[in-house]
Amino acid sequence: MACMKLGSKTDGFQLKGQAWFSTSGLPSDITVEVGDISFHLHKFTYYDMQFPLLSKSCLLENLIAEKSDEDEICIVELPNIPGGSRAFELVAKFCYGEKLELTASNVVQLRCAAEYLQMTEEVAEGNLISKTEIFLNQSILRSWKDTLKALQACDDLHLLPYAEEHNIIKRCMESLSVKTCTDPNLFGWPLMEHGSMQSPGGSVLWNGISTGARPRDFSSDWWYEDITSLSLPMYKRLISVMESRGIKEEVIAGSLTSYAKRNLPGLKKRHDGLPVASKSLLSEEEERNLIEEIEKLLPTRKGLTSSKFLFSLLRTAMILKVSSDCLLNLERRAGMQLDQASLEDLLMPTFCHSMETLYDVDCVQRILGHFLAVDQATAAASPGAVDDDEQLLGSPTLTPVTTVAKLIDGYLAEVAPDVNLKLEKFQKLVAAVPEFVRPLDDGLYRAIDIYLKAHPWLSESEREQLCRLMDCQKLSLEACTHAAQNERLPLRVIVQVLFFEQLQLRTSIAGCFLMSDNLDCSRPLRSGLIASSEGGGWATAATENQVLKVGMDHMRMRVSELEKECSTLRQELERLGKGRNGWGSVSKFGFSFGPQICSNQDERQKSVSKKIERLEAKIGMHKKGFFDQL
Repeated sequence: MACMKLGSKTDGFQLKGQAWFSTSGLPSDITVEVGDISFHLHKFTYYDMQFPLLSKSCLLENLIAEKSDEDEICIVELPNIPGGSRAFELVAKFCYGEKLELTASNVVQLRCAAEYLQMTEEVAEGNLISKTEIFLNQSILRSWKDTLKALQACDDLHLLPYAEEHNIIKRCMESLSVKTCTDPNLFGWPLMEHGSMQSPGGSVLWNGISTGARPRDFSSDWWYEDITSLSLPMYKRLISVMESRGIKEEVIAGSLTSYAKRNLPGLKKRHDGLPVASKSLLSEEEERNLIEEIEKLLPTRKGLTSSKFLFSLLRTAMILKVSSDCLLNLERRAGMQLDQASLEDLLMPTFCHSMETLYDVDCVQRILGHFLAVDQATAAASPGAVDDDEQLLGSPTLTPVTTVAKLIDGYLAEVAPDVNLKLEKFQKLVAAVPEFVRPLDDGLYRAIDIYLKAHPWLSESEREQLCRLMDCQKLSLEACTHAAQNERLPLRVIVQVLFFEQLQLRTSIAGCFLMSDNLDCSRPLRSGLIASSEGGGWATAATENQVLKVGMDHMRMRVSELEKECSTLRQELERLGKGRNGWGSVSKFGFSFGPQICSNQDERQKSVSKKIERLEAKIGMHKKGFFDQL
């Protein structure tokens, strides 16, 4: 910390109760009252120095001249001196030539007090105003931490108007903003201001000895934590000065996030979504005002502030019951980047006693509405963009609106077990997501199934009405299998699921036999499937993979059946061979059979042998087609 030493004499003052006395033993002839403290000083000589107060302060000289009487003790009151009794104590030491240290913590008080007491160069050369000005300009304003300390000292209600009048606040803010807008690695602050030096090799020196350590690089957020100690009015002014100097919006957003987290303990929450109990230095009204001011200062551009922070700020704002305009703006900000949120962010408990549900479903629905409105406006503003369906199928990554649909399906599954969640509210949130943005309805089916399980009292018509929001054609085979056996679903829905499941199976089987009957074209067909999957996107490729999987299963079953049939025919052929040998032995004993029986046996054997050959060829053909498709 920067320091400037003034004076050379030892401390000649002593505090007794609420009064300061000189230790010189000379009787005092003037009393200066500052608040509750009295200073018993000398109007005339002290250590062969005449008029110690009158020779430094024009104001004291005029006041003493008005009330002075050589035969009586003069009493002067200074109720409005900036810095109060502490500042006047330092001024008195300066006037008496006592040892005094100017620091970042007291220079603002002394500068304002000196101006108040009119301690100018016209009164005395090297007076206190010039001393404090030199120290401010040459030491304090060149150091980040000292400038910050001086600015914090200006926040005193008694000092603030004087610091404003003499441009101390403005100069401190200009100095801080210049440093934040400049790469810290170029000039070395805040590292070099602590006296660190570097060797020619680049390592840090301590007392001229190389420590081997390298100077640390500072990122653009090195100053975030430092300015969180400023009061909200002073912080707002500093941010305004930084913006006028062209500092980047993302840097401003990062600083605001850091300031809010430091002064709003409610932003930190447990894993269950409830705020952590933490003592705050601000009152509830001050916290409410802080949230409203932070919301106004946050940049509006999407992505500059994290979604997690916005949802935490919104949650805290609900607890503190901020203004409706502030809540609406926070919901809009959260809705703009809903695709970047997580399921944990959406699980906001209900803080209003009038609502019976565990989670605030209405708030999530409003946030979703803001997101969809922004998405539609963006799509309308870019007419050359691809169609929604083409974008959904052609992009290898999920589009933001599809990501949000998946997020809402997960949220629906989390809130569905709440027995107090009304069917109309659940349906309204489901219907808020456009149907075309869901590639599959498995997530929606899961949420509906959980809701039906938690609400067994729903009538058949209500269950059918809820299930109409789900498209059975967009269920995977696994979901269809589960739904076909789900007793909670209405009978009409189960029939629809079975119908579409059979349709998928028939399509898969037809595709399987088509591939097996066109083995010569198997490789071109496979390449065609790959090309179509690349052109159709992730969703098409996933569907074709399911079709291929089912087709392979059916092919394995078909090969197994053919092998069994072939084995049975081989056993029959063996029996025919044994029977022929038996008939030949019987003929030796004199039995006579016509040549027709033997010819029938030969024909039967030939027929079975040909059938076995055909089956073996067919088995080989199926196996070849199976391995070609792998």
